Amino acid sequence: MVLTSLIATSCDKKTTQNKAEYSGEDISKDVSIIRSKSDKAATLQIYTQGKWALYGGTSVNNIDFSQPIAQGVDSGTFPLNVPDDARSYFEVETEKGKAIVSDRHLPMTGGYNFRDMGGYKTTDGKYVKWGKIFRSDDLHNLTDADLNYLASIPLTSIVDFRSEEETQQAPDKNPSSVKMNYPLSINPGDLMAAVKEGIDKIKPEQADQMMMDMNVLLVTDSACINQYREFFRLLQDEKEAPLMFHCSAGKDRTGMGAALVLSAVGVDEQTIIKDYLLSNVYLANKYASYKAQYPAIASLFEVKTEFLQAGLDRIKKDHGSVENYLTKVLNVDIQKMREMYLD
Repeated sequence: MVLTSLIATSCDKKTTQNKAEYSGEDISKDVSIIRSKSDKAATLQIYTQGKWALYGGTSVNNIDFSQPIAQGVDSGTFPLNVPDDARSYFEVETEKGKAIVSDRHLPMTGGYNFRDMGGYKTTDGKYVKWGKIFRSDDLHNLTDADLNYLASIPLTSIVDFRSEEETQQAPDKNPSSVKMNYPLSINPGDLMAAVKEGIDKIKPEQADQMMMDMNVLLVTDSACINQYREFFRLLQDEKEAPLMFHCSAGKDRTGMGAALVLSAVGVDEQTIIKDYLLSNVYLANKYASYKAQYPAIASLFEVKTEFLQAGLDRIKKDHGSVENYLTKVLNVDIQKMREMYLD
C-alpha cells in the first residue's frame, strides 16, 4: 500500500472546515500514531475500508485542513512527514467518520511510560481532549530532544508523587516550558521496606497481595487522600494545564491517579483498566532484568487488573461509587472537569 497523491473523495473537500472534530461512527480505536523512541519519527497505523485522509497541525486548534498530509485506501501503516522535534495532532477522516488523534505513547528516549491521556471516549459520547493531561514515569534520564518535545506541548506543570527520598536521588529534569513543579509525595506504605527485609522470602501470591493492599492504601490513607485532593485542585485550575503527573514507574501511584482522572471525566471502568494495563507494555524493557533476577516478586514491577480493582472496589464499598468518592472526599467538581477536558 502506498500513499496516493490525489484521491477524488469527500475527504478532500475541506474548504469549509476550520475546526477538528469527532463525527459519524467512533473510528478513534481504528487509528494510531506511533512515534519512534530513538528518532521520534511518526507513523500512522489505520484499520479501515475505503478512502481516508489525514490532516495535521501543532495543536488541535490549528490543524490545517487545506491539504491532507497523508491519504490512501484501506488499512495499512504509513510514514508521516511531520516535525520530529515537536508534538503533532491530527484529524483523520474515513468513509465512516472523523476523529482527532495523536501519539498516546510519547517517544521519550530517556523514559518509558510517558502517555497522553487524551482520546478516550466517555459514557456520554464525548472524548478526552488530547494534549492536556499526561502521565509518566521518572524524568531524570530525559534527553535534550525529549525535553524539547515536551516543551512543544507546551507542558506547563509537573506533579511528582514520588517520596522525598526518590526525588532527592533522581531529581526531575524540566522542559523549558514548565512553570511550576508540585511535590505531592505519596509513600507506598511499607512495601519497599518489606521487600528489602526479606526479598528472598516473598512468594508470588504474597507479592500480588502486597500490590492489592497498596492500591487500597492509596485510596484510604489520609496522607494519600490529601495529595490526590491537591492533585485534583491543580487539575481544576486552567493555568496549570497542560499538566503531567508521575512517580517512579508511572504505574501505581500514577496509575491510581489516572484511574481517578478518567473516572472524573466519565470514562467507563473497562477502558480505565485497559489504560492501566498499558504500563506492562511500556515498562517491559525497563524492568526486564529485575523480573529475571527476582521472578517471585515480578508483580512488583507489573500491573494486574486485580491490583487497581482492589482500590476501586474499596472506594465503592466505602462510598457507594467512585463519583461519590471524587466529589465528597477529593472535592472534585465533576462538571468543571468535564467542561475543561472533554471535546
